[in-house]
Amino acid sequence: MLVTLSLLSSMVIAMNVQAEEATTARTALVIHGGAGFVPKDALSEEDRREVHATLNRALDAGNAVLAGGGAALDAVEAAILVLEESPRFNAGKGAVFNAVGGHELDASVMEGHTRRAGAVAGVSTVRNPIRLARAVMEHSPHVMMAGAGAEAFADSRPEIERVENAWFDTEHRRRALEKAQEREARDRNAGIDDGDEGPAYFGTVGAVALDAHGHIAAGTSTGGMTNKRFGRVGDSPVIGAGTWADDRCGVSGTGWGEFYIRNAVAHDICARVAYRGDSLAEAADEVVNRIVPAAGGDGGAIALDRDGNIAMPFNSGSMFRGWIGPDGTRGTAIHEAGDDR
Repeated sequence: MLVTLSLLSSMVIAMNVQAEEATTARTALVIHGGAGFVPKDALSEEDRREVHATLNRALDAGNAVLAGGGAALDAVEAAILVLEESPRFNAGKGAVFNAVGGHELDASVMEGHTRRAGAVAGVSTVRNPIRLARAVMEHSPHVMMAGAGAEAFADSRPEIERVENAWFDTEHRRRALEKAQEREARDRNAGIDDGDEGPAYFGTVGAVALDAHGHIAAGTSTGGMTNKRFGRVGDSPVIGAGTWADDRCGVSGTGWGEFYIRNAVAHDICARVAYRGDSLAEAADEVVNRIVPAAGGDGGAIALDRDGNIAMPFNSGSMFRGWIGPDGTRGTAIHEAGDDR
């Protein structure tokens, strides 16, 4: 009897220690609302306040999961859902128009310690693509589904909401399409071939989280490129290009997707940490600010490692972003540090 009581007492002590470790473990979260060139005078004070407020709501949603001991994957999804529901960002409700006046959306998610991943490309009636990407990961044997097939799969999942494609319409995105097509027509009439010209604004959203168990997850969601044609798919749903997570590092990219695919940007950042022993900041800066521009692209990325270090490099003039560090410090920004008000 005494042995049994002693064993029970040891089990209770062990459980208490584990619970205490879980509550004191460091968590971190970093999000982005897209890199691109957004001049300071292009944003009204109201625009600026709304962007910061939405970024903070996304941080609150993800951090609430982490603070409750939840999984990094859940935190990433919660944060991105807020951004997908906002017309301010090029994902979900705020998705840009393609060349025929519709919307085609892409998303991906990855869980680092299991290497599970899910992605969708070219969906047009899924309200929250990040939720469908997770469903692909968890409820199918596949990593990526596209177009009509992905939407047929969505019908098999009760948690996935379908909407009419016009639900994604916003007036400011329509004006952006009109301007892009007017510029395209002028260039065509002038004999200018701008086929390799990148978009002026990217707007992809993403999140990377570290949970109390030391696990990392990353996710990315986008409406793609304004005036895109032929079912174009960028880096956001491509595992290793726009999204990557392993047991020590996670990345979500935002920028000119063709160059992020060609250079496997998200994976390359984490590979430099794993194989060369680079710090997260060194790896992210090297890839985003040297490798990508040298290839002809631009953009940014958010990255997070298992120690809670955060990196947010960009070379495109601005990147909507927000963070909560392991010490509880938090912030949101649009342009360079200290240059947002």
